Amino acid sequence: MAASRLISIIGKKDAGKTTLVVALAAELVRRKFRVMTIKHGTHAADLDQKGKDTWRHWHEGKADRVLLEAPGQRVLWERREHEADPVSLARRYLDGADIVLVEGFSAHPLPKIEVYRLACGPDPMFQPDAAHADQWVAIVTDNRTFRAPFPVLRFSDTSWLVTLANLAWDRAKILPP
Repeated sequence: MAASRLISIIGKKDAGKTTLVVALAAELVRRKFRVMTIKHGTHAADLDQKGKDTWRHWHEGKADRVLLEAPGQRVLWERREHEADPVSLARRYLDGADIVLVEGFSAHPLPKIEVYRLACGPDPMFQPDAAHADQWVAIVTDNRTFRAPFPVLRFSDTSWLVTLANLAWDRAKILPP
């Protein structure tokens, strides 16, 4: 595997993590980077339809892995006893990425970009006295008065996405081959 970069996009529920991952991925792809993503789920994934062949392989057949190959896409369902960390997942499944955008996994030691919206609570996840406060790269927020010891970007700024894409690339964790 060539050197890949990983950066985590975190935030409270409904803060806009997925929206930010999608926008950031599109901006990085526009710059000709090969972008891959990892999404941390809090409940079992439901990507298949009851009664369909792959659903039956997984639910009725209890297969350890089900791989669906279709025109233009591939989906793998895999049973796991323990949740893997994003670095292990990237190494195993995302070979060839220039950068991997990791949605969630806030407890893992990765550089972090936080989405912080006032509608989701008065305070961000970032706490300056926390043990891993140095992992924060930036916060994107609608809070006009919030300040931090790293870049704070406002959704109202016209160039926040370009700035954030530069920060993500420059500050992402580099995984050596």
